[in-house]
Amino acid sequence: MPLIGNLHGPIRCDFEGTVATHRRKYGGGNGQDIAKAIGISGKCKPRVLDLTAGLGRDAFVLATLGCQVTLVERNPVVQELLKDGLARALSLTDNPELATIVARMELVALEAQCYLNGNANIPQPDVIYLDPMYPESRKSAKVKKEMQAFKTLVGDDHDADHLLDLALGAARYRVVVKRARKAPQLGNAAPHFFLSGKSTRYDIYALQKLPLEL
Repeated sequence: MPLIGNLHGPIRCDFEGTVATHRRKYGGGNGQDIAKAIGISGKCKPRVLDLTAGLGRDAFVLATLGCQVTLVERNPVVQELLKDGLARALSLTDNPELATIVARMELVALEAQCYLNGNANIPQPDVIYLDPMYPESRKSAKVKKEMQAFKTLVGDDHDADHLLDLALGAARYRVVVKRARKAPQLGNAAPHFFLSGKSTRYDIYALQKLPLEL
């Protein structure tokens, strides 16, 4: 599905392409920062609620590692991209491993706040994951063209602070927020600890200790 403008060519949600396949096979398993931030280890495979699903890339990594992931996405265009990507991956009869992974991913086409406020009967998520869009710092490096195009389509998540507050009241074990390495933390609640790489930081809000098996 092409985006209007000259920033980037067609963008699609692709769980079967070269990048996704390489990440699935050689991404580093439970040693990845995102896996450590979520708390994946041994028999502990938390049920994750991804409130800012985007194109589902992080959710796919978590599903690859054995987690059941609910993806919540509010943008109607991104919703259609996700639906298309999930459907194509599930239809691959020659790649049952990929189909099994994608079967762990459930898309909810809804505003995240509406999902949290209107679903009292859903199972409480073990971990809630947030990767909000936010304005780029003037000092930050130029983001990749695809991300520039995606940000043009989606815009910034100006309600991210409030979403964090809601997530802290809804998660069972922890809330994980993905940020640029030097980006400020969300809201007023300080994370209990963080994991930082070359360009990305995961702020972890620990609500209670994760069990050894989930």
